[in-house]
Amino acid sequence: MIRPEAPRRRSFVVLLVSATSACVLGACASEAIVAARETGGAAEPPPPPVAAPPIPSAPATPAPPEPPAHFPPLPEVPDNPTTGPGFALGRRLFYDARLSRTGTVSCATCHEQAHAFTVPEALPARGVTQEPLARHAPSLVNLAWADSGLFWDGGSKNLESLALAPLTHVDEMGREGELDAMMGAIAADAAYPRMFEAAFGAEGVTVGNVMRALAQFQRALFSAGSRWDAWRLGQSAPWSADEELGRDVFARDCARCHTPGLFTDAGFHNNGLDASFGDDPEAPRRGRGRVTFSADDVGKYRTPTLRNVAVTAPYMHDGRFATLETVVAHYRTGMVDSPSLDPGFRREGAPPGIAMSDAEARALLSFLDLLTDPALGLDPRYANPFLVSP
Repeated sequence: MIRPEAPRRRSFVVLLVSATSACVLGACASEAIVAARETGGAAEPPPPPVAAPPIPSAPATPAPPEPPAHFPPLPEVPDNPTTGPGFALGRRLFYDARLSRTGTVSCATCHEQAHAFTVPEALPARGVTQEPLARHAPSLVNLAWADSGLFWDGGSKNLESLALAPLTHVDEMGREGELDAMMGAIAADAAYPRMFEAAFGAEGVTVGNVMRALAQFQRALFSAGSRWDAWRLGQSAPWSADEELGRDVFARDCARCHTPGLFTDAGFHNNGLDASFGDDPEAPRRGRGRVTFSADDVGKYRTPTLRNVAVTAPYMHDGRFATLETVVAHYRTGMVDSPSLDPGFRREGAPPGIAMSDAEARALLSFLDLLTDPALGLDPRYANPFLVSP
């Protein structure tokens, strides 16, 4: 068993503006806890509510961000191109808790801007039932280039179909069999018919256009403001010796699956987390095999991006590792064999894993810190529109 190490201190200043499971219309509402004590027979008045932290203002209809110039060409989506009105509509829907059965859960509940559009719990219990989900919430950044399937197992083919699963899942937004009620709640908001018309013309307020708008917003969640990007563009201050060594270690041991640039190959791999995966072909722990029903895919999961990895703990599809130190320790000494284990981890005469010295492991962690984009958590174009001042 890998013994978890204490988390390393990291410098990442973010502004927490995203919705939580106690959000209504994306605006956090905290219950005041009144501690009554005997003072002449009357309880003391409750303390004033704590206001949500301010965030930079943003235009009501922001233009969608441009893709980073040093990224691969942006794949075209002819049937749903991103537009300013579509992006603005998708952003509002992303933060709107009325999409859920209880009116308390939005997409942002489990995908917070402050955490690169994931959350810091292993298995979030933020949905309408407050029950833990089967998998960790993945980061949503740079999904415009995800062309081999979404979710940890690739079960969704594209961003247009992505939202339907959480919208209808009983433990997430709980709208199975209730999409008509959801659309009624949306149509009752005077702002939405105008926004849908601006984005999609006469088609107006439809379930399909909800999915298309959410896809446009998520397709434009770009993260490319890290120190690594500055180095890539020739604008970086010199790196430390540890960071330079970490770059070399990364190129040798990690880049095969976490291709520099997007820092993912968008493929599916078994990285030695478990030796067995149960017999139920529909079980989430089957990974990619749950989708393809191929024995070769059992235990494989989609390679997550390593962008912002220092601020997106915990790690793996089930959030089992609390720190990056424990992740690196797993690859060094904690991997277990199974029939579908990625062959790149097999070693002649030794257990599967990656040979790495202590100094190289420390250097690798220093390099991974270079992938943090501090501007992402503050970008007003991605912020909760229900909290943004006009």
